[in-house]
Amino acid sequence: MINFLKFVVFMSNFVCQEWTMMMESTAWPFEEARKVIHRDTTHHPKSHRIFSTGYGPSGLPHMGTFGEVLRTSMVRFAFQKLRPLHLYPEQTSELLCVSDDMDGLRKVPGNIPNQDKMAAYIGFPLTEVPDPFQKYSSFAAHNNAKLQKFLDHFKFEYTFLSATQAYKSGTFDKALLKVLEHHQEILDIILPTLREERRKTYSPFLPISPLSGKILQIPIQNYHVDKGTVSFLDEDGSLQEVPVTGGNCKLQWKVDWGARWYALGVDYEMYGKDLIESAKLAKKVCNVLGGTPPEMLVYEHFLDHEGRKISKSVGNGLTMEEWLRYAPLESLAYFMYLNPGRAKRIFFDIIPKAVDDYLELLDAYPLQSAKEHIENPVWHMHQGNPPKKKSPITFSMLLSLVNICHAETPEHLWYFIQRYVPDAMLNEEMKEWIQHGIAYYQDRVLPQKVYPELLEEEKKSLLSLVTHLKNPEFLERDADFWQNKVYEIGKSCGFSQGKQWFSLLYGVLLGQTQGPRMGTLIHLFGPLKIAEDLEKRCSQ
Repeated sequence: MINFLKFVVFMSNFVCQEWTMMMESTAWPFEEARKVIHRDTTHHPKSHRIFSTGYGPSGLPHMGTFGEVLRTSMVRFAFQKLRPLHLYPEQTSELLCVSDDMDGLRKVPGNIPNQDKMAAYIGFPLTEVPDPFQKYSSFAAHNNAKLQKFLDHFKFEYTFLSATQAYKSGTFDKALLKVLEHHQEILDIILPTLREERRKTYSPFLPISPLSGKILQIPIQNYHVDKGTVSFLDEDGSLQEVPVTGGNCKLQWKVDWGARWYALGVDYEMYGKDLIESAKLAKKVCNVLGGTPPEMLVYEHFLDHEGRKISKSVGNGLTMEEWLRYAPLESLAYFMYLNPGRAKRIFFDIIPKAVDDYLELLDAYPLQSAKEHIENPVWHMHQGNPPKKKSPITFSMLLSLVNICHAETPEHLWYFIQRYVPDAMLNEEMKEWIQHGIAYYQDRVLPQKVYPELLEEEKKSLLSLVTHLKNPEFLERDADFWQNKVYEIGKSCGFSQGKQWFSLLYGVLLGQTQGPRMGTLIHLFGPLKIAEDLEKRCSQ
């Protein structure tokens, strides 16, 4: 019994220390989670907390969508680790992924087929617009499925909510009737922010025409609070009266945002910096309805390689499918974790660095202290349980392997990888990892290759190196030996600056100005293979 009590005391102290470290952590998910914890001391405590993300399905899912869900999931996990056990030992949380699929189609995205046919559905709810890919019941259903498939692939724990279903099923009815009851107060909030011409037609409600099925941007003639209806002139001039509930009306999006927080009891949500002013209005709307606005994080947008904001409709920037063709999913999650408050360019060239940085952090994790663990991004990415595996080879080195070997399958590369990591296993995970490198090299690197035109003096220097590479005494020497030997040869051949000499070697061997450590490259491929490639280049 005494030993058991000692164990209980030990575990209690351990848990207390861990909780204290998390409360003091500077990792941004913990900083955000503490905002939600604070709600229990400033508002009525809840046994179930709602974390929410919004998704506009007017275009194909993109990096920003995934980043918002991933980041919110990280905050939710941090909250679960910090939740106030003294108030609710069984306190739970939920991540809602809400699709604004009742929004009207404003324009035809430039990256979809059958654009001429789609133009006829401008103004219709996205759930009533046919799927241009002809796979699903609607355009919204197609894009919702794409989003859910991706989130499921990453094994997110979430609840998907269609705004159309929420409007039609009655989930939003109480909020809609509250908006009707307080419509004048809401108008007083919104109208001063609009242009004078827009003020004349603005209403919190967008009725759906009983005649055409379109969402109408028109003035409301009368608000019938007692009947729960609104009256308006339809497109043909006829006077119509419809309930605000049951999917007969939708809310203008700023009002919709605040009403959603009220209806769903949202405690936490992120949004992009371009929505700062809109969020202020939505918070006021939520307050008018009697709700408490959620805690929020303002994040910066991803940019394409030219520094432009990534757009769903334009289709610029990297797609999720493209990233996953060239790199493992974890590398994308790592990129999303970094500095959410800072704008970052996301394009093909950043993939190798993202992969290698993730692998470096993963390799460092087992050697770190408990305090360092919770500051390491991989802890947050893998919900406190990073995979226990060593990276056999960096992505940069893998690209160099593919380059020199001209490999097209993982099996072609395996001999050389085993020279570098003798105990590596060619399992399915390793094959997939190698295939990423092959695809990236063939699509993104090979077309950009530029091999230098060699001067006679440069050829002499390279052939001098070839002589040493073929020396039988050196064939089994290690990477450090070759690194020093290559440097010495370059210096003896008149290259006073090592950088100039190594750049020449990278250009001749890889078709680029830089690469992995030259000694490692020679050790990896073997000096005879490198000598063969250098002789081939010098003879051209």
